[in-house]
Amino acid sequence: MANLVEATTNQQFEDFLAKAGKCLTVVHFQAAWAPQCGQMNEVMAVLAKEHTHTTFVKLEAEAVPEVSEKYEIASVPTFLFFKGGEKVDRLDGAHAPELTKKVERLAVAGNAATGVDSGTTDLNQRLKKLINAAPCMLFIKGSSQEPRCGFSRQIVALLKEHNIQFSTFDILSDEEVRQELKTYSNWPTYPQLYANGELVGGLDIVKELAESGELENTCPKAVTLEHRLKTIINQSPIMVFMKGNKEAAKCGFSRQTLELMNDTGVDYNTFDILQDEEVRQGLKTYSNWPTYPQLYVKGDLIGGLDILKELKESGELVSVLKGES
Repeated sequence: MANLVEATTNQQFEDFLAKAGKCLTVVHFQAAWAPQCGQMNEVMAVLAKEHTHTTFVKLEAEAVPEVSEKYEIASVPTFLFFKGGEKVDRLDGAHAPELTKKVERLAVAGNAATGVDSGTTDLNQRLKKLINAAPCMLFIKGSSQEPRCGFSRQIVALLKEHNIQFSTFDILSDEEVRQELKTYSNWPTYPQLYANGELVGGLDIVKELAESGELENTCPKAVTLEHRLKTIINQSPIMVFMKGNKEAAKCGFSRQTLELMNDTGVDYNTFDILQDEEVRQGLKTYSNWPTYPQLYVKGDLIGGLDILKELKESGELVSVLKGES
């Protein structure tokens, strides 16, 4: 797809912005270890088909630290929206419906400004986009954090209990969607759950699927914390979990660890636990190691700063890092 591209350098990023001119450019600051980034890339692919005059750029946040720092990217996924090389909007987090809304609003404005004939967006097309904004979409009163009726509260609790990955749309925020979706889906009540663009049903149907054990097969499951931790630990042969990163340690222990690692000349990657509280707490339990920094080689825990110092003193550090002992 010509308008869905990937940038790996600062120069590529600048070139894509320049080439787009006054048309909308959506930049996804992502990370390979974050499953929610993969899910949002699927959403971007759908949007790219619908908005052919908009450029969608996938950018590995850690590969372009100068760009990430310039635009204050603190977590992934983060989306920045550009026109004429200038940032015009921002979206933090994996919020598929919100991304769709922003793209539709900004793309139409951009098309008008550049003389592109956008035409009248058909309501059915809008509903179709919303339904397909995420693999599993739930239309409710309120949000997953704050459901605003008993039925909505029950269905959210049920999906979370079964570890289903889903996004929500608040029908109270859009009366047109609230009324027309009932006709479009031929389903007169809410909540409404959709999987891969197809209507699953309301609360009663979801209850039946849960009781029969079929719900997990109908909707995509959320990635467990354990799976996520394994993915991050194995994203590089040598991983250091610390406060800060390679460029800037944010505590004395982390700074000492970087000095020891840098002296070996062996290549390694870091993960900043200050940027992700779930990883920070979960990894201590997963590894049965209560403090940071933590060093992993080929997926196995080596230990913390004291262990590194002992290995350095015994002359074994380099061979351990290279997996030779």
